[in-house]
Amino acid sequence: MTVDTRLRRTAAALGAIALLGGTLYGLGPGTATASSHREAPLVAADPAIDNTDLYAFVSPERPGYVTFVANWQPFEEPNGGPNFYPFATDATYHIKVDNDGDAKPDAEFKWKFRSVDNRGDSTFLYNNGPVTSIDDENLLFKQTYSLQSSFNGEPFKTRVEDAPVAPSRVGAASMPDYGTLRQQATRTLPGGWKIFAGQADDPFFLDLRVFDLLYGGDLSETGQDTVAGYNVNTIALQVPFADVALKGDATRNPVIGVWTTTERDRVRITGGRGSGGKVQVSRLGNPLVNEVVVPASLKDTFNATPPERDAGIPALVKRVLEPEVPKLIESIYKIPAPKTPRNDLAEIFLTGITTKAGGPIKADLNSQLNNADVKASRFRPSEQLRLNLSVPVAGAPDRLGVLAGDLQGFPNGRRLTDDVVDIELQALVGAAQTGKLVDALAAGDAVNTNDQQFSGEFPYVALPNGVAVNSAAKQPATAAKLTGSSPAAAAAPASDTDVAQPAPDLVPVAVVSGATGLGLVIVLAGVFLLLRWYRRRGRGADPDRTLTF
Repeated sequence: MTVDTRLRRTAAALGAIALLGGTLYGLGPGTATASSHREAPLVAADPAIDNTDLYAFVSPERPGYVTFVANWQPFEEPNGGPNFYPFATDATYHIKVDNDGDAKPDAEFKWKFRSVDNRGDSTFLYNNGPVTSIDDENLLFKQTYSLQSSFNGEPFKTRVEDAPVAPSRVGAASMPDYGTLRQQATRTLPGGWKIFAGQADDPFFLDLRVFDLLYGGDLSETGQDTVAGYNVNTIALQVPFADVALKGDATRNPVIGVWTTTERDRVRITGGRGSGGKVQVSRLGNPLVNEVVVPASLKDTFNATPPERDAGIPALVKRVLEPEVPKLIESIYKIPAPKTPRNDLAEIFLTGITTKAGGPIKADLNSQLNNADVKASRFRPSEQLRLNLSVPVAGAPDRLGVLAGDLQGFPNGRRLTDDVVDIELQALVGAAQTGKLVDALAAGDAVNTNDQQFSGEFPYVALPNGVAVNSAAKQPATAAKLTGSSPAAAAAPASDTDVAQPAPDLVPVAVVSGATGLGLVIVLAGVFLLLRWYRRRGRGADPDRTLTF
């Protein structure tokens, strides 16, 4: 072997190592994060794991049961084939419940998805004929999932394997009766659990031009439901109160806190298995927290932070006590911002509404501190969506929830019909302190209901849209044909919230971004060295440049 040959082989080896190492380095999540309608930089580039909204409400037609609806992957354009919108198979999706107030999950539900792709080399089509049932052979791409649960820190137990996922809605010719597919993907498990996973209309309704200087600077940019016509991926679960209440007793301990997360392997290898265990990459409790409370530099960090660390992050707490939005409203609309610190907002977002934490809202509604068997010394303020299961189902739900005297509505849990944008705008300008709505913002974003009608029974969300968002002729609402409208289970939008400094053991966002950039440089260097070696080898071994296969 000549010196020149050795040098060439060394260059090739270095190139291969650099390419592999760069791939691992650049693709490894390390610590990344994100969640809620593209609210954070990293999830915006990884929509399959992006939590968009979480709803938690007492099941209106089934006493003694609570329903959780969690959505992922925002802005699914109905015509987005040929691959459409599967759940990520290298991630796990979670719903977590804290019933003793220590900000750690006491009940946890975990979903893992698997794809069955029969397209192979023969076609690019999602389906090669009408799909009339969930197991129709014409449906060439399918997904199934497993659901596991863990209670009080015990090992996870599998509750179901290979349950079918309702597919992305391709169109009327491909799926002439999508309602049947929805029904076949909805299952009841032993213990009374109901489960569903699949595509649905995005139940969030709002005008996103709030980001254009708060609706154009003069409230002229309102009244347009920005997410109308788009779909999301929904996971819905309905379980008995006893499965999530402290000590299984929802009479003595009716308050729970809920949040969702998505987790990925710490190290991801394209086309291969991951390693290093799972890390949280997305998180969502209350709507709009990460969007309009947390500053840009902390959004990814918030998504990677478990609730138990919230109170230990001064920057996060400060963003709740000294929120930005009221200052913007004062600057643009001359509505005076309430004085800080905003302990009323801390009560809404971090402790739940209770007289036991010394907050300014004198009511006992939805803090775990109100549970009879909670140890107050272990209580940890944290951002969660809190729900008092004992509040009776409202016969005529008010879209403004608690602010309008409807105690079953947001922020006591969240129903599909709750208008969380208008509620939070009013709360931010002090309505929860004074007990009076601010007239100047009474119209809010002027989007008061969802564009599609919700169903009256599980999983409640409307069927997915089947025509293009920019189509002039939208299809009519379809969920109602399943069961009729629901007075109580309606919906609202959501997002994240947040604040905060990087958690001690987290890689700062800038470092993560830098790691990705460095990974790219290493990959490019590896590609360059490999190509250089290959070309020299090719010229020496075979002067014939004809391509062969």
